Amino acid sequence: MKKIGLSALIGALAGIVTLFAPALEAGAQSVAGDTRPLETALSNNRVRLPNGWHLSPAGTALPLGDLPLNMALSSSKKLLAVTNNGQSVQSIQLIDARAEKILDNVVVPKSWYGLKFSADEKTLYASGGNDNRVLIFNVRDGKLLPADSIVLGKPWPVRISPAGLDIDDKAKRLYVVTKEDNALYVIDLGSKSITKKLDLGKEGYACLLSRDKKELYISVWGGDKVLVVDTRTLTVSAAIPVGDNPNELLLTAKGNRLFVANANDNSVSVIDIKNRKVTEVLNAALFPDAPAGTTSNGLALSADEKTLYVANADNNCLALFDVSKADATRSKGFIPTGWYPTNIKVVGKKIFVTNGKGFSSFPNPDGPNPTKPGAIAPRHQGDSSATKKVEYIGGLMKGTLSIIGTPDEASLEVYSRAVYTNTPYSKEGELTAAVEAGNPVPGKVGEPSPIKYVFYIIKENRTYDQVLSDLPGGNGDTSILLFGRHITPNQHKLAEEFVLLDNFYADGEVSADGHNWSTSAHATDFLEKNWPSSYGGRGGDYPGEGKRETANPKKGFIWDYCQRAGVSYRTYGEFADDGKANIPVLENHFCPYYTDYNLAVRDTTRFGQWKREFDSLVTVNAVPALNTMRFGNDHTEGMRRGRPTPFAHVADNDLAVGMFVEYLSKSPIWKESVVFIVEDDAQNGPDHVDAHRTTAYVAGPFVRRKFADHTMYSTSSMLRTIELILGLPPMSQYDAAATPMWRSFMASPDLAGFTALPANISLDDKNGVDNATARLSETLDFSKEDRVPDLLFSQIIWKAVKGEHRVMPAPRRSSFVKTVAGEDEEDD
Repeated sequence: MKKIGLSALIGALAGIVTLFAPALEAGAQSVAGDTRPLETALSNNRVRLPNGWHLSPAGTALPLGDLPLNMALSSSKKLLAVTNNGQSVQSIQLIDARAEKILDNVVVPKSWYGLKFSADEKTLYASGGNDNRVLIFNVRDGKLLPADSIVLGKPWPVRISPAGLDIDDKAKRLYVVTKEDNALYVIDLGSKSITKKLDLGKEGYACLLSRDKKELYISVWGGDKVLVVDTRTLTVSAAIPVGDNPNELLLTAKGNRLFVANANDNSVSVIDIKNRKVTEVLNAALFPDAPAGTTSNGLALSADEKTLYVANADNNCLALFDVSKADATRSKGFIPTGWYPTNIKVVGKKIFVTNGKGFSSFPNPDGPNPTKPGAIAPRHQGDSSATKKVEYIGGLMKGTLSIIGTPDEASLEVYSRAVYTNTPYSKEGELTAAVEAGNPVPGKVGEPSPIKYVFYIIKENRTYDQVLSDLPGGNGDTSILLFGRHITPNQHKLAEEFVLLDNFYADGEVSADGHNWSTSAHATDFLEKNWPSSYGGRGGDYPGEGKRETANPKKGFIWDYCQRAGVSYRTYGEFADDGKANIPVLENHFCPYYTDYNLAVRDTTRFGQWKREFDSLVTVNAVPALNTMRFGNDHTEGMRRGRPTPFAHVADNDLAVGMFVEYLSKSPIWKESVVFIVEDDAQNGPDHVDAHRTTAYVAGPFVRRKFADHTMYSTSSMLRTIELILGLPPMSQYDAAATPMWRSFMASPDLAGFTALPANISLDDKNGVDNATARLSETLDFSKEDRVPDLLFSQIIWKAVKGEHRVMPAPRRSSFVKTVAGEDEEDD
């Protein structure tokens, strides 16, 4: 088996970051060898994302819905169908592929990846998501007409959830794989009845019939294999091991080679169908042996089948391979796309690409407004016209369809350079970082640091403007301040005595992916594609925090990296619930009496639990090098009657943080310690810069005093800093590319401690007002984080603080700063 890697085409393009990303001219080609117009177009439309990566999407574009995951191409290649599967409105769109225009858009209650035209193009079949049915549409005169559905079982909480599907038109048979009961359903289309159910063992993603319809190939998303099912006997005839999280499948016209995209391996497996074995593994990343973070998840072949296109979701590009000679594949280059490309189809010389998150973050002038009927996000399907105007981070980044002309060699070289320019990750950057000499944050992985103990505290869901916008010297908008100095005196004091960070962004969007981002610097394709359904009230479990094995990174979380490096570690409430570890690496490495997420227990109580164990560990000189901790009560319970007010919850959280830093600063290990504090995400409120901007704090003897650090940082930046201090390699391309927070540190320690400030309000204050907001809060589930619809909860908090009749301003989402290529962008 041969492994193919793409050669580095590293180069730089002069360009200006603009506030928007209008699409480039379709089919841009070099004219008489002159690629300057293409270079100018790419650079003029270059956008910086909140995570520090850039986009310069090629081609023209059409607007799609929330998180498009799949496209189906009709047999004549005249029609395309797209399924939109995000948190807000879910829909199926019909597109004229030749005229490049949208013909129809049908809102559906629930949908997911599965999508297929019948051979005669008169019918479209689509996954009905957690309603556990297959939707059937008649295709007539450019319209999708709901016709019927095939029921696989009762709706959620019955666990079925159809994913990929395929049709044998002649046999009138439909094949459907599922991702909740991990099965293949065989359906007779005449009677619409289930004739066979076959266990797959793990979550299914896609299924694809052989050219002669005698075999069905199934990618087992959670099983790292492709199953071959004999369609005559409906039994598994072969299981072929492939890479991690296999998803999209693609057959050649001859049916002799099967391509399989492996999301967590940055690769594509090429299977010799006859011999049932993988003959090549194509590395789709920009560099060989790159860590996780390319996320290959879409495949297509050119019309002549000489070129394979691979959608790299997390690298925001297509990788191109010459596959004209079997077992002799070679790399060709890259094409820049929009944000998180998920699927590809080729029609003639046009390449169609669905971009799951569109072209940028952006302002949302139609943000939540509780005075407007229907302007609160629904708990279930978003099918009312009023809800379409509500812009919540979970459904804010709308998808787009890029339409790109097949590039010639000169244009592809320009495109490839653009992709490398947009990508801050490099192979050299994995083990080295641009850090000043003598800084306590090492510039190379494995170099010693005077800091021996890292304390990493993860909190819940606040934005910068909600908490710190009243700090002088910071970029804040006090009109949306909720929990200012009076409520959070200790966090204000930390920012003033140590470092103010006002340009810090959460990589995650909600808690389901936010906690994984906070502990692994990545969210897998399983996580990214599944949390929007549950957050949209469409069923599905909470897939984060180690609670779904398939959602976990292949090489584990930061604790796994500590274990492999011989670095001691312990967790307090993070990835440890109900007195047990959520993942194997934390067995015997968590405090058994530390309370996990539970708003009935104060964070100040959690501080006491940590203090009890910390004292015993100090006594025997056994404090671990990495200590992860959860203080989550700043989430609050809204206006739920009889429960602590939002002020009391946040003040309790603030006091716990202050008490923690004070106690540590008076301990014998303070001189060698550092404290990092971050929110897992910033979903619960508005921010005038961007919805991802959040609060972050750093404290310790080696942390600078009374300093404002305006460098653009992210969750991955904080993890990268922790890794360098502990001598750990990066876990993904995101922390490998992130700017370490070395500017917040100094070489000479200041051993002065920290003194916590008392709470300014009573932590015993309870909600007692009987009004509409309070009654609404009574109906919500606060037993676990993010079970409450987030838009609704944000408005409850706003009213609790500002008054029942005050209108919450719309959060703003920007596409970030303008920069001229060649200038230092680190401080943007």
